[in-house]
Amino acid sequence: MTTVKRERESVAASPSRQDMELARVAQRCIMEALDRSKAVKIKLESEAGDLPPIELPPASLRLIGQLLGLMSEGRPIALMPEKQELTTVEAANFLNVSRPFVIKEIDAGRIPHRKVGSHRRVLLSDLIEYAESMHAGHEAALENLSKLSVELGDY
Repeated sequence: MTTVKRERESVAASPSRQDMELARVAQRCIMEALDRSKAVKIKLESEAGDLPPIELPPASLRLIGQLLGLMSEGRPIALMPEKQELTTVEAANFLNVSRPFVIKEIDAGRIPHRKVGSHRRVLLSDLIEYAESMHAGHEAALENLSKLSVELGDY
């Protein structure tokens, strides 16, 4: 399912098999073009006639390529501005945890936030940083567990 989020509005659509295949081919073309040159121009065609070629920054083409890659796999996609503020419910959904857990982490100072009246708001960029540190902690714990298992001969 593809989700595009604009401020407080979201549009969701599941790509068809044909769309997934078109996305796969388009991604391959964009990434190959980026590998070959620094500037890439895209020509758009419509039923009303050809439009002039447009030049996009390489960073935006890489992002479009990544988006097409996810779309070709039929994976869910959410686009949000980095400075987007999330409610505690949205933050919990993003982290795939409960809302009380998010509130506990906020109160412990592990997730930065600001208050709007009595409501907490969390920046998406702060939430991504928290998720990455959580993931790194989990990886370290698994590595330690693996080492202990080898030391004890339980591998």
